[in-house]
Amino acid sequence: MPVTLHPVDRGTCDVDAQARTDLARIYADAPAERLPAPPDVFIEEHLSSGGAFLCARFNDRLIGAMALQDDGEAWWLSHFCVRKPTRRRGVGSRLLTLVAEAASAEGRPLRVEVAQLQMADQLMLSRLGYRLARSGDHYELALPGR
Repeated sequence: MPVTLHPVDRGTCDVDAQARTDLARIYADAPAERLPAPPDVFIEEHLSSGGAFLCARFNDRLIGAMALQDDGEAWWLSHFCVRKPTRRRGVGSRLLTLVAEAASAEGRPLRVEVAQLQMADQLMLSRLGYRLARSGDHYELALPGR
């Protein structure tokens, strides 16, 4: 499945109604325990806090997303979700690979808090080269040469 990376921030959501609709559909498919609020509220709160979403695009539609917070040192990822009709087709793995390439181009390591992850997510991160930090509170994908 040829997936491309599509960042969505406040500006994108304000001018691209389809991106907002697609994000709402992605997170509507998420198990309720994965989101701190209903999908529309979660999306709005995340964007209002200065966050963005890194999304998987296929055929002009967003089919997967993860929330991104940039703390100036690293990119923190959370709330991974792929639309139900496209799960189990490698979309999540491909999205994480594309995000890793973008982070490397920006010189930022990727981090994911452990507390937010289900076991399947932890296994996928490990398979993609993320390692548990010494502190044990997050997974990290370090940049080459660091």
